[in-house]
Amino acid sequence: MSLVTDPDACAFELYRDNWGIPHLRADDALALAYAQGRVTALDRAWQLEVERHRAQGSSASFLGADCVPWDRFARQSRIGDTARRCYEALDADDPETAAWVRAYVRGVNDGLAAGAARDARFARTGLTPAPWEPWIPLAIWTATHILFAGFATKLWRERVARALGEDAVTLFATDGPGTAGSNGWLVPGDRTTSGAAIIAGDPHRFIEDPGVYQQIRLSCPEYDVLGLAVPGVPGLAHFGHTGTAAWAITNAMADYQDLYTEQLRGEGPGLEALGPDGVWEAVARHTEIITVAGRAGGEGSVGSPDAAGARDVEVAVELEAEVEVEVLETARGPVIVNEGGRTLSLRYPPRVRRDLGFAALPALLRARTVADIDRALDHWAEPVNVVHAADSSGGLLHRVAGAVPLRDNANRLRPVPAWDRRHAWQGWAETPAEPVQGFAVMANARGIASPLGVEFAPPHRANRIRELLSGSADWSPKAMAAVHGDTYLASAGPLLALLPAPDGLSPAAAALRARLLAWDRHMAADSTDATVFSAFRTATVRRLAADPVFADLAGAPTGPEVFHPWLYLVPRIGYALEGLLTTSLLPGLDRAAHVRAALEETAAAGAPDTPWAQVHRLAPWSALPDPEAEWPGLGGDHDCVNATSCVPGFTDLAARASAARYVWDLARREDSLWAVPLGADGVPGAPHHRDQLPLWARCDLVPVVTDWARLTKEPA
Repeated sequence: MSLVTDPDACAFELYRDNWGIPHLRADDALALAYAQGRVTALDRAWQLEVERHRAQGSSASFLGADCVPWDRFARQSRIGDTARRCYEALDADDPETAAWVRAYVRGVNDGLAAGAARDARFARTGLTPAPWEPWIPLAIWTATHILFAGFATKLWRERVARALGEDAVTLFATDGPGTAGSNGWLVPGDRTTSGAAIIAGDPHRFIEDPGVYQQIRLSCPEYDVLGLAVPGVPGLAHFGHTGTAAWAITNAMADYQDLYTEQLRGEGPGLEALGPDGVWEAVARHTEIITVAGRAGGEGSVGSPDAAGARDVEVAVELEAEVEVEVLETARGPVIVNEGGRTLSLRYPPRVRRDLGFAALPALLRARTVADIDRALDHWAEPVNVVHAADSSGGLLHRVAGAVPLRDNANRLRPVPAWDRRHAWQGWAETPAEPVQGFAVMANARGIASPLGVEFAPPHRANRIRELLSGSADWSPKAMAAVHGDTYLASAGPLLALLPAPDGLSPAAAALRARLLAWDRHMAADSTDATVFSAFRTATVRRLAADPVFADLAGAPTGPEVFHPWLYLVPRIGYALEGLLTTSLLPGLDRAAHVRAALEETAAAGAPDTPWAQVHRLAPWSALPDPEAEWPGLGGDHDCVNATSCVPGFTDLAARASAARYVWDLARREDSLWAVPLGADGVPGAPHHRDQLPLWARCDLVPVVTDWARLTKEPA
């Protein structure tokens, strides 16, 4: 079913480079938005439909029972309803941007059938594409970012406070199992070979197949922009180069979502929640049904890895079940926890403001200078980012963009009582900006966004990037690959500092100690010492987790499953290991004894003589995983610039890494570089599905092509 009424008004030209990256050209911005939607649907129909269903809380209808926890959260947090409200407000307040979004959606609808015909996963799951409504891109944006601010960490902090006391509430503060981080750096023109600025970096996310970023170029008489798009969302929100200006973002690590403890009474239509000043307020309530797909026979559910990856699965979905979900909303926001005698509501800015900041997206495409980018970002709302921007005239920008509420500091730490007026929101914070002096680096550490957050990444990545950049005054785009690929692990220091003296150690442990101290601390792909260090770190983490001081945190998480990744003890200790080894808040924790025992344990097991890349392999997420897929080994680690994140103490596999790499040259855009983990095409087996993977694994980059004569024209 097509929603296009005037195909001629949406005419465009499609070109591709040697990597299959689409370059689109149209007569106006609306036709170009249509083209972006249509080509994205042709290349990534499966990904678009998975993201649409996830945003609507209906992914279990074709992926099976494993998706029910997310679908329940999506329904209860009102992702779809929030997107509808934001779209309605956008249509009323900014009809031009709303029309631009609709043009993109028309393109998606016109391309879905052809895109689905290319991808066997539709037939395998029995999924039939359905027409998108105009608010779907806003829903995908909301679903993609709703966990970015890490409100689930407040559940963990509350658990820590109960187990270890109020002083320990931020004991595990570090770059934990969140969904995103990034590196980014801006090199001014006085330190480059060309005399113009260079912006480079890489967003860190869970790696997905297909990839979460789409390389694309959008050209019309009004602008000609290339960058990294979020599939399902028009424009180039996070990373773009207009020819004379460029921008890039990282997660600001701001805290802008709150959890409220609610007190309820009554039932059915008479359900009420206690609000400020002792006033009982009506609670909106309804139920929704999640349809859950299954399969007959012995293959298991569609959502299980065994069934999902099987090549001989029958096409038809033969079994279905239904799960009823109660959806509640108080005056604070949607209720996302309501079990075990506890009720928590979530208050988040897009639902309060009815604004996702989409007005910034077309404005960024039209930007010609840093001032244009700065004005566009004044409309930014969600998520809260740190931004670098530069232009060909020497303009530089380093600022925060997004909506952060003003409220009591306690709101940032843990759930707060809904009936206490001091926890109400009191307006919106000013977003900081600062001049660029020397190099500007953003790597989720404390810095420009410090007033807006609680937990930040350790400073190691940011410090290492500054150290590397300071080593030269004539940087070029190609030289940036050395920064992207750096594997020095500064966070190894505190653990190695606790290695015991050799006296009293077994001969094997003494030899292992000497080997670790001689190690250069690089988690290089071919390093066997890196593998040995990881084994020693794993043993240390597990011994700490078994210490009685953490006994009250060691149990299985309770509450909604979607929050469980934030609540497991071993990963929390693994990510916070550096701080836990040096804090004074745990006087009963004998760190030296645990480190000594871990050293002996690792030595007794036999130090593995295996290159790091053999055990540190990419493990991407896929809605329908292929068990026969082979993924490369990687260098790096979670605190390296090459931030290929394993979970210390749990696994050496890397699920989170650079979701893209980019180098924007403001002297000559054609000298810019980029790469994504897989490729430009989202269809398994297609020539450009994984053709960038070997380059990405080595931290190499693909040249940006801007000359239309070097591109291949395809039927549009």
